[in-house]
Amino acid sequence: MSHRKRNTYRHGDLHRALVAAGTDLAREGGPSAVVLREVTRRTGVTPNAAYRHFADKRALLHAVSMAAQAELARSIEAEQSKILQSDDDDGATAKARLRAVGAGYLRFAQTQPGLFRTAFFEHVDLRDAGTADSAGDSGLTPFQLLSLALDGLVEAGVLPPERRLGAEFLAWSSVHGLAMLVIDGPLQGLDVEQRTFAASRLLDMVEKGL
Repeated sequence: MSHRKRNTYRHGDLHRALVAAGTDLAREGGPSAVVLREVTRRTGVTPNAAYRHFADKRALLHAVSMAAQAELARSIEAEQSKILQSDDDDGATAKARLRAVGAGYLRFAQTQPGLFRTAFFEHVDLRDAGTADSAGDSGLTPFQLLSLALDGLVEAGVLPPERRLGAEFLAWSSVHGLAMLVIDGPLQGLDVEQRTFAASRLLDMVEKGL
C-alpha cells in the first residue's frame, strides 16, 4: 500500500481499522493469530502508527476481544429476533428470550470458534462485561442481554425473585462450558445432530435449574 494511502487514515479511523484487521485475524485463527505486525501490514501503516493507539499487543488484543464480544451479542440478538411475542403468555416469551441467549451463544461458538476463543481472552474481571465496545446493535453486551432475559423471567412470574441473585453466573457457566467442550474439548467429535441435541438439553436444564 502506498504512503499516500496510509495518510488517508484519520485518528479514529485508524483505530477502527486496526481493530477490524485484528478481528479478521482472530476470526481466522483465534487470539494467537492477532499479531501486531500482521495487523499493521493489513492496514498499510507502520508499527509506530499502531503504537499511538495501542501500547502493546495485549492492548490490541483486548480491543479485539471487545469487538468479538460485540459480534457474540449480535448472534444472540439474531436468535431473539426470531421470537414471536405471545400476548397471552408472558412466561413463554420470557423463557424463549432466555433460551435464545444460550442458543445464540452456542451457535456463535460453533460457527465462529476463532472469535469465540478471543472474546474473553484478555479479561481479568467483569468490568468489560458492560462496556459499549462489547455491545451489539441493541446497545447491550452479551452479559447484559443475559441479565435482561433473567429479569424478564422474574417480571413474568416464572423465576422467583429470591432465585434471581447470581443466576447470570450459573447460566453463563453452563452454556460456556458446553461451548468450550464442543470446540476445544472431548466433545469435538459430536456430529451436528448430537450437538443440537446436547444444546437443547442443556438449555432445558438451565431453565429448569433456575
